[in-house]
Amino acid sequence: MGNVIMDRRHSAFALILFLTITTFAVFWQMRNHEFVILDDGKYVTENSHVRDGLTWEGLVWAFTTTHANFWHPLTWISHMLDCELYGLDPGGHHFTNLLIHIANTLLLFLVLERMTGALWPSAFVAAMFALHPLHVESVAWAAERKDVLSTFFYVLTIGSYVRYVEHPGINRYLLVLLTFALGLMAKPMLVTLPFVLLLLDYWPLDRFQFVQQSGNGCAQAQKSVCPNNQRSTFFRLVLEKFPLFVLAAVSCVVAYLAQEQGGALKALNLFPIEFRIANAVFSYASYIGKTIWPLHLAVFYPHPGILPLWQVIGAGLFLVSTSVLAIRAAHRSPYLTVGWLWYLGTLVPVIGLVQVGDHAMADRYTYVPLIGLFIMIAWGSCDISKRWRYLKTVLAISSGALICASMISTAFQIRHWQNSTTLFEHTLDVTADNSMAHTNLGVVLAGQGKPDEAVMHYTQALRIKPDHLEARINMGVALAAQGKLDEAVAHYSRALHIKPDFAGAHYNLGNALLEQGKTEEAIKHFREALRIKPNDAEVHNNLGIVLAKQGKTEEAIKHFREALRIKPGYTLARKNLEIVQTTQREPR
Repeated sequence: MGNVIMDRRHSAFALILFLTITTFAVFWQMRNHEFVILDDGKYVTENSHVRDGLTWEGLVWAFTTTHANFWHPLTWISHMLDCELYGLDPGGHHFTNLLIHIANTLLLFLVLERMTGALWPSAFVAAMFALHPLHVESVAWAAERKDVLSTFFYVLTIGSYVRYVEHPGINRYLLVLLTFALGLMAKPMLVTLPFVLLLLDYWPLDRFQFVQQSGNGCAQAQKSVCPNNQRSTFFRLVLEKFPLFVLAAVSCVVAYLAQEQGGALKALNLFPIEFRIANAVFSYASYIGKTIWPLHLAVFYPHPGILPLWQVIGAGLFLVSTSVLAIRAAHRSPYLTVGWLWYLGTLVPVIGLVQVGDHAMADRYTYVPLIGLFIMIAWGSCDISKRWRYLKTVLAISSGALICASMISTAFQIRHWQNSTTLFEHTLDVTADNSMAHTNLGVVLAGQGKPDEAVMHYTQALRIKPDHLEARINMGVALAAQGKLDEAVAHYSRALHIKPDFAGAHYNLGNALLEQGKTEEAIKHFREALRIKPNDAEVHNNLGIVLAKQGKTEEAIKHFREALRIKPGYTLARKNLEIVQTTQREPR
């Protein structure tokens, strides 16, 4: 018996080593990647609170802000810690994402093995989690730190819950609450975790009174962490998790308010409920399709609006029939039920019924849900090998080949994240009518001193989506840089017609009018921009410059000081303030 335990420990250690080395090998190329313009600026490079590293003011800000449409203080703190360690070296920030991803992989393997006693199926799930191409976005994108960090606490909560089930006690339950709360403070998508714990109560923890042991040693956990006298009714198991449901409910409210305040939630008139339901049904099926055949992965999939009816009906029939089969298999193969409901349930917060942004789906949303599908595959293969022993070798070879194929596909997918240019060029190659990708590639080209190419992409973006505000503004900026002020003013004015309270449009229109010599009109738009967005240091600085030229020194000084209060390191505003104060002291 002792030799068996030692062999098992050696096998587990070898698998941990394998998972670590292969994940490092595949993702290591990220160490040389750059930040991308999509959200990395908002989260790191242009965020003064984060760039300053770990400071008391930064910590207070992290717990009180809903910047980027989320309340996730732990995510902000992790970015601050990276800036403390690496500064703005993108390789360091990507390296941290990789370390957390590897930690998630190893935790998932250890927790699954502890719950089920099934070493090799647990290792397969962990390997697919680590190496599947759909998970590249969560790891290779610095701004998606919230994904990998929240999942660390997600799996840690499950592990803490397993320890609690083994030996119930208040301290162990409090640890479950703590890890869950920390996870919610990294990303609110974890709100479905209490439901996942109920699924795990059914299988493999075997905590339901009505669960009957199956003779199949793979379908049922090979060891039960729950003694017979600890099995309970469904109602009692739900009641046991009441504090977790309360935390989840509070997180939902906070997340909704943050999204609403940031303007990320889309009105029903933009995406009617029938469009959202149709897209949600189709996305469930599409994610499975991309899991099986991960081609044409992109950072942004445009929302299609109206989908062909046959696609929605086909996807709906697939989901309903699979759900019926999974539920009917609950007694004989409970892992199928648990895995399928895990997949369906954990996608609910991001499936698009509450529409956030203009995308139809996103690869990063699969980071946790795919675990359910991998469980179905792993334990299903194990069952098959038990019934037909000659297939055991075939399944082992097939599993190895699948992991190798995932490694190769993932390595190629990571290359697209090398920089903003490679990312958005690839996105345009694999998607159609993608105004967001055209706009962002235009911004990149403009920054590289290629205004003509930038204008070409902005034109394409506006052809696809005439009310794309970011494309409008960037087109105006590019035209103004070329001296085409009248055309720039027309684009800024059109943006304000679409969204009258767009502070950025007022600011840029003010700058263009100022260059045309229309000073009073420019001041009017600067003041309107500050009314909408009072804490914009650049607008305060520019308004101060105009007022100083008009001889309104006192008012100009107030705006320069306000710019420095908002942005203490704003060198230009400090220089302008010193010039105005010096001029004010000179005798006339």
